[in-house]
Amino acid sequence: MNGVADIGSRADLERLVNGFYASVRADALLGRIFDDVARTNWNEHLPKMYDFWETVLFGTGAFRGKPIAVHLDLATRVLLTGHEFQRWLELFEHQVDALFAGPIAEEAKCRAARIAAVMQHHLALQDPSLTST
Repeated sequence: MNGVADIGSRADLERLVNGFYASVRADALLGRIFDDVARTNWNEHLPKMYDFWETVLFGTGAFRGKPIAVHLDLATRVLLTGHEFQRWLELFEHQVDALFAGPIAEEAKCRAARIAAVMQHHLALQDPSLTST
């Protein structure tokens, strides 16, 4: 771990989310999914992700959304396999490790892994062919 401090504030989460999604957009596998297929409006998406992670890690309840429904809809337009989720997780973990160290940073990585697993599970329930590897 290269970070000097743990995740401790919304500002830290904003830094994490911004860096993470910059790497996602630059990624050969994930960038096109977010930009070309989902056509992500980053001005809307990033604040939602700040709220999401603030809710996940600090229990603020700020996030209002239906991420499973969003991903089920996306899976009707692009094949989402374990490979895509694994790459998402690798990029997230790398960004956490590049910026932070401590129990909350470790919890963020654990929660991200669970989120990826839950998303894959729901996609497989909807249509097993959507999550083929």
